[in-house]
Amino acid sequence: MEELLSASVADSFTLSSVMTVVISGLVLGLAISLVYMKTYRDGDYSGNFAVTMIMLPAIIAMIILLVGSNIARAFSLAGAFSLIRFRSAPGDPKDIAYVFFTLGVGLACGMGYILYAAIFAAILCLIMVLLGITDYGAHKDSSMKLKITVPENLNYRGVFDETLNKYTAKYVLSQTKTTEFGNLFELTYIVNMKEESDQKNFIDELRCLNGNLSIALTQREFR
Repeated sequence: MEELLSASVADSFTLSSVMTVVISGLVLGLAISLVYMKTYRDGDYSGNFAVTMIMLPAIIAMIILLVGSNIARAFSLAGAFSLIRFRSAPGDPKDIAYVFFTLGVGLACGMGYILYAAIFAAILCLIMVLLGITDYGAHKDSSMKLKITVPENLNYRGVFDETLNKYTAKYVLSQTKTTEFGNLFELTYIVNMKEESDQKNFIDELRCLNGNLSIALTQREFR
């Protein structure tokens, strides 16, 4: 227990210390990954990212263990990692928070504070579970996004108002743009559907008005 509370595990570079640090990093990374998957809304998470979170604490812990207090190694390692370029697209802010979470756990394990790393991981995992259960930060707005494609020769002003009033409680035209090199217009509405409205009938009536061109009715995405 004393070894887990101090940095003595990292001070002695032996096979047992390496195994302790790496295994603890993998176990804590697995726990974080499971919480990440369970708390992600609608299960729409990245499987590759979930696997990465298992590996990342162990990798960081091993790097810290190898570098230790040797300044020359630290500079060499910084030079080696500067050759790596990350070309991935910016991720979800929640995913970025989990990256820092796993990095913190990996650093603590690599420095030998394994019990502190476990306590830190347990507290943050509990907080993430509670936030997921309470649906904290979720938008309560039930509005949807409606995209209607209309031909260039159609004067769309007021054409869809009667149908929109029939099926929606509220609507607003948020965007108008041209597509297909100016041959078509795309109208984007933010609508609140009436509870009794039939979406299929709604779209069918709109198709009769826009010349049977593309229509998309989707849930709004909030970030």
